[in-house]
This record gives sequence, structure tokens and C-alpha cells, in this order.
Amino acid sequence: MSPKDTPLHIAIIPDGNRRWAKAQKLSPWKGHEKSARNFRDIITWCSKNPRISTLTIWCFSTENWKRDAAEVEKLMEMLEEYLKEERPTFHTNRMRLVHSGRTDRFTERLRNLLQTMQEETKDYDAFTLHLAIDYGGKDELLRAMHKLKDTSAVTEEQLRTQLDQPDLPDLDLIIRTSGEQRTSNFFLWQSAYAEWVFHPKLFPDFTEQDLSVCLEDFAKRTRRFGS
Repeated sequence: MSPKDTPLHIAIIPDGNRRWAKAQKLSPWKGHEKSARNFRDIITWCSKNPRISTLTIWCFSTENWKRDAAEVEKLMEMLEEYLKEERPTFHTNRMRLVHSGRTDRFTERLRNLLQTMQEETKDYDAFTLHLAIDYGGKDELLRAMHKLKDTSAVTEEQLRTQLDQPDLPDLDLIIRTSGEQRTSNFFLWQSAYAEWVFHPKLFPDFTEQDLSVCLEDFAKRTRRFGS
């Protein structure tokens, strides 16, 4: 299989939910609700696209805990609701669910639901949905280092085994919406040779058609991996 035929691991940083809500004169979580509806459509589109094997979505960062407590609580409720509602779909479509990030700050319900669904879907191979929740790149690397007994001569291979999802392929394409042009502590290890697209639309307005255009742009690029 040539590199151009290798299934892709793509990621989305869904920026702009609160700005979208503000522009609509709505409460912040209305932007998140519209974003959640977008995710359902995009996940379905990606799962049916033979070019994509894995979709990573950054749902909540380690820094997002600094937000208003009511907004954080609403976000966590929405994540739990999504998992409950879509649980049968994962089995019907043989989709694997995996999670990166901390779990010690979740509610017990959300933590148990994530663990259960990961266990239930671990043998599915049609498509992988990778949710980054309470995730930060520096935090992941620190946690990985703490798992190693001897770091004096650690190799890349040894460190990789201690990452949250070491079996996932490295990221090929990362799309950040809302026009923000920074990497923001996002999968520092796995994005080493990723291509980036900084899309101007706020995420609640981002569509499958926009994603398709991003993939077309990616296909035109030449990836050198340092060579």
C-alpha cells in the first residue's frame, strides 16, 4: 500500500463554540450543543470514508477546568449524554472507542461509562473514534515519564508504550477551526509530522463539506518527514 493509500488519522480542534453562541446572543452552552450536533454528522461522514481510519476529537483540555463551573458541568453532561445515546451505534457500525487524557477528575458515571464502552468496543476494527477529554500534551508526556522506572536512557519506543493510546497511528492531519493558528498543547508527540489546516469557520458552522475540502488540500501536499 502506497503512502497515499494508507488510511488516515485525522484530528479536529473544534474552536469557536462560545464565540458562535455570543454572536447569536445565546448562552455559551448553546454553542456547545450546536457543536455536538456537528460532531454526530462529522463522525458519521468520517466512519463511512474509506480514506479515514481514525478520528480524534479534542472535547475538553486540561486547561478548560478554568472555565465557569456551570459551563464545565454542562459540557460533561453533554459528553455523557452523547456516549449513552450513541452506544448502540458503536456496536452496529463496529466502531472502536478510545480515550486519551485523565479520568480522575470525571464524575464516577462518566468515568465508568467511558471504561465500559472502551472495553465493549476494543475488538472492533471498522473505524476508531478517539476522544481527548481532560487532555493536554504536556500532561500526557509527564504521566508517561512517571510510568517509566528508569528515564536515564529511555528510547522513543519505550516512551511511546506509556502514552495513553500507544497503538494509534501518529496524526496525519489536524484541523483547527475558528481561524486560531496555534497548536495549544495538542498531542505533542503524535503530531510531530502532522499537517495542519487552520480553518476560518467557527466550529458550529463547520460541515462535512468543509472537512472534505480540508482533505483535498491535504492530498495535494508533499510530506517529507524531515527528509
